[in-house]
Amino acid sequence: MNTKKPPKAEEKPPKSEPEVHVHDVSKLRGHLKVIGGSMSDDWNNLVANQTTRTLWFFADSDPQESRRERHAAVDALMGIKPGDELEGMIAAQLIACHNASMECYRRAMIRDQIFEGRREALSQANKLSRTYAALLDALNRHRGKGQQKVTVEHVHVHEGGQAIVGNVESRGGGFASKAKEQPHALTHAPGATMPGADAPRQPLPVARDEERSLPDARGAVAGRTER
Repeated sequence: MNTKKPPKAEEKPPKSEPEVHVHDVSKLRGHLKVIGGSMSDDWNNLVANQTTRTLWFFADSDPQESRRERHAAVDALMGIKPGDELEGMIAAQLIACHNASMECYRRAMIRDQIFEGRREALSQANKLSRTYAALLDALNRHRGKGQQKVTVEHVHVHEGGQAIVGNVESRGGGFASKAKEQPHALTHAPGATMPGADAPRQPLPVARDEERSLPDARGAVAGRTER
């Protein structure tokens, strides 16, 4: 009888999660911040690569033309000038949305495109264009360009001029109309003038406590004899 025990299987150490090495902030260069808006060039390169991968290339595309298109996409990121990582992401999505919408418009205009294909391509292009406008509005709001407020606190009014009573607010930049188009804020209302605090007053008659004769409450009733 074999009494030998089978050898134990070697225990393998549990798989550990991949480590993430955080860069020292003092060593962050940020030479490419104009592309991705970050002080980390790893992030800036990531945004640039993600943007260029959204470009549409044909199988027989010229390598030189493809290189120029990639450089143009990066130049577009630099033109948007993202100020932080959030703006870098929005800028990348703006370019990606533009590329996708233009490709849908191109497919809709193919000469032999069927009606259903053209309708679907234009529908997708319309949705992408709306998304582009929403992204652009979000970028402007993040940068504080969505709403402007101008407050006028002191107004000097000369003779024959016009004045606006209270604060004047203009949203969206600038004043909406010229001064000559503004309605008169202070006008003279015709009518009786109110007396001042020191104006002389006319004496009014005041009823005094005096004896007055009161009529008989019983009165005379027709057909009634006095007793």
